[in-house]
Amino acid sequence: MGGRRESTSSNLESGYASGASSTDSQPRIVLTKEHLKFLNNALNSLSPLDILRWCKLTFPNLYQTTAFGVSGLVTLDMLSELQAETPSAPSIDAIFLDTLYHFQETLDLVEKTKVRYPNVNLHVYKPEGVHTVSEFEARHGKELWRTNATLYDWVAKVEPAQRAYADLSVAAVLTGRRRSQGAKRESLEIIEVDEAGLIKINPLANWTFNQVDQYIKERNVPYNELLDRGYKSVGDWHSTEPVKEGEDERAGRWKGQAKTECGIHNKRSKYAQFLHEAEQKKQQEELAAALQKAGLVEQNMEAVVVQ
Repeated sequence: MGGRRESTSSNLESGYASGASSTDSQPRIVLTKEHLKFLNNALNSLSPLDILRWCKLTFPNLYQTTAFGVSGLVTLDMLSELQAETPSAPSIDAIFLDTLYHFQETLDLVEKTKVRYPNVNLHVYKPEGVHTVSEFEARHGKELWRTNATLYDWVAKVEPAQRAYADLSVAAVLTGRRRSQGAKRESLEIIEVDEAGLIKINPLANWTFNQVDQYIKERNVPYNELLDRGYKSVGDWHSTEPVKEGEDERAGRWKGQAKTECGIHNKRSKYAQFLHEAEQKKQQEELAAALQKAGLVEQNMEAVVVQ
């Protein structure tokens, strides 16, 4: 998508306009509410494979975001199948956010999928300016997820995701979210548009965990060994536990907390407000320190005059 903005009324009325201004960091695909509703109604009856086939034909700058959970692995395998159908077509690259706190089993799985799907180009993004846990903790302190969960989500997940979208000029992403995962995801649509205009497609929205699990077994798709130990949804090691019989598959994430999402699927305005408040607090602390310093200087000058 070039740097030219297409903003004529005929484009907007069609529900499909695209372009980028000189200040935009990623190309934009604009869907009207009416077009979005129409597409979701139409796609809701299609299989995940057919949804992915349609996405490849429809969206430029399309990527898959994955933490190599079961849904992401199914999507990866289906995309591989579609690539075999049309080998001359561009492949869909994948984006992986390495928070530095993934289970070793997850990192091992990443390497297995590289072998299984050698044609997939994987873009790995880590927290800005750090490459190891020790570097992360030197900058942000130990157990940041406990001391400031919102800041942890921002530096470990949200900021790296936004950086990836900007670096790669991402216009649309495939996610592994499903309605059967519960909580906020129960009302999930096939296609969503976030506050920044990023299009999110959830091709497996209609599938259950059992359908995903059956697909992985039938296709011999590599999967996380933690699934054999009672885990169903796997995130960072410090906030993931096995689930009990009858519990939602994401019940092991942030157990005992009201939290249900890691950050990248929350509203961006939440983090904009958080960063604004953090900057205000920093400025207030700097002002207080400067005033205190000025007061001490004044006291010292008065003491010199008295002497």
